[in-house]
Amino acid sequence: AGQIISAVGHARRQVLVQAYSFTHKGIAQALIDAHRRGVEVKLIADREQTEKVDYGLIPAIAAAGVPVWLDGEHQSAHNKVMVIDAGTPVSLVVTGSFNFTRAAQYKNAENVIFLEGSGKLVDDYAINWQSHLRHSKPLLMH
Repeated sequence: AGQIISAVGHARRQVLVQAYSFTHKGIAQALIDAHRRGVEVKLIADREQTEKVDYGLIPAIAAAGVPVWLDGEHQSAHNKVMVIDAGTPVSLVVTGSFNFTRAAQYKNAENVIFLEGSGKLVDDYAINWQSHLRHSKPLLMH
């Protein structure tokens, strides 16, 4: 999680996130902090997980002003992806099995990979993020 937090902390332009489950306070705070310093942060989350997990942090991230959409088009929107600064020389993709959760860090056998130095691959991930945005619905805060 520390490496993910650091990567978000170094973002300068944009962070596009796809998340299945999101309970890691440090990663959530890193996204909120990036938003507050002027980085465009956008998040697509699994609809069912967001609506059913009482301790999930998606609503808190949205309440901090980060635009959030819910993807209910799939049985599980099981992506765990961050696309950071696509289209720039320092672009980066963070992906793997690692949900943005405490359990992923402290209880599970997980993997996370940081793909940098491959602009085309990062751009492909950004295009895929946009394709999921098209069928996702904005999270409505009550």
